[in-house]
Amino acid sequence: MDQTLEAPVGLAPDALARMYHLMLVTTLADKKSAAEAKAGRLQAAFYPVRGMEAVCAALGEVLRPEDRLISTYRNLGDALAKRVPLRSIMAELYGRTEGTSKGKGGPMHLQDQSVGFTATTGIVGAGLPIAVGLAMAAQMDGGGSATVVTFGDGATSIGAYHEAMNFAALWRLPVVFVCQNNQWGEHTKITDYAPSPELAQRAAAYTIPTERVDGFDPMACLRALQTAMERVRRDEGPTFLEFVHYRLTGHTGTADYSYVPKHELEAALERDPAPTFRRWLIDNSLLPEERIAEIEKQAEEYVEDAFAYARSCAFPPPEALYTDVFADDSWVRSLSDE
Repeated sequence: MDQTLEAPVGLAPDALARMYHLMLVTTLADKKSAAEAKAGRLQAAFYPVRGMEAVCAALGEVLRPEDRLISTYRNLGDALAKRVPLRSIMAELYGRTEGTSKGKGGPMHLQDQSVGFTATTGIVGAGLPIAVGLAMAAQMDGGGSATVVTFGDGATSIGAYHEAMNFAALWRLPVVFVCQNNQWGEHTKITDYAPSPELAQRAAAYTIPTERVDGFDPMACLRALQTAMERVRRDEGPTFLEFVHYRLTGHTGTADYSYVPKHELEAALERDPAPTFRRWLIDNSLLPEERIAEIEKQAEEYVEDAFAYARSCAFPPPEALYTDVFADDSWVRSLSDE
């Protein structure tokens, strides 16, 4: 994996600006969410995405409005990539009515059908069969849309992963499998649970195109995703991409992280995606420093506004406990009549 950033030919400055903005918003919102979780002010556990920002920024550039994205509980950057408003995301984390699931789902159930952020799941590997089903529906409809599913390295040891990969390969479905390999399955290092830590090799057994990508390099991430999405849109079947980076925080926003080897974490922090991208943009004269300062100001204001908005929203009323649970709510009405 090449660690030298090289921009795809013809990439406009506006695209670079969008990518940096998304990376920075993800980093800032992630840090603030972790702090709020430690302070006990969030209504649910928070799962940091630090280290994944480059992959998320690249996803933001390749996804179209009609595409579907299925994510995991570590989903802040994915949601932003699919254009879910940060206000809605944070309101959900605070358990407020203006959240993506009306404050009743929390981070494990973020979804926004209006932008194609179709589902997230707290069950490791469970998103893959959902994505395959959506891809099959898209193939039958013939609409040319794509489905992308993100998951961690640990999901590649789950039965649902293998079932989904096998089905997608057989039917040549329009789905891109995005493995965000942060090298830790909760508290277990990848080499302690996977005989081969190169997960793209495992996926290659299904005879679909695979690639192992430097997940800290937003340009490498973008090139790989562009190729995969072009292949899907030409109806050439699925692709598996393994983005190798490193989890820069604990498993949750409040988790202990002392089990991580200090030298590994220090090396990974040297490649912290947003600061590294910032230096590259300046060193290569791709964006002027005043434009970068403007992006940073906008990102900070966007994050502060979202948190302030979320905290100002109301909690769901007690009667909301019975809504959005069953299609037929006649039994709830019968209770109120008693």
